Amino acid sequence: MTVKGIRGAITVEENTVEALKAATLELLGEMTAKNHIIPEKISHVIFTLTDDLNAAFPAKFARIDMGWSGVAMMCFHELDVPDSLKMCLRVLIVLNCDENFVPEFVYLKGAANLRR
Repeated sequence: MTVKGIRGAITVEENTVEALKAATLELLGEMTAKNHIIPEKISHVIFTLTDDLNAAFPAKFARIDMGWSGVAMMCFHELDVPDSLKMCLRVLIVLNCDENFVPEFVYLKGAANLRR
């Protein structure tokens, strides 16, 4: 068994609890579906948010709404690079997996520009 990271990002409409929850669950839902993630295989999850997003902790929604209560998670602010994408939530899911597993990264809404 090996450990691999799955990256994802999404832009958030506004800095509210409701908008952060919706964006977090949309992104995690897409990441888990595309990568067939079983919560028991998750080593840990790192969330970063741009400085303009601080209404809630995304890990709370993963723990409560996704049922990831046994997963170690941390939330951080993203480095504030001039002219970088604003209102952006990024996620790194670190997964215990087989060596031949190929992660599928997920970039939604305005965050799709990060991969161009």
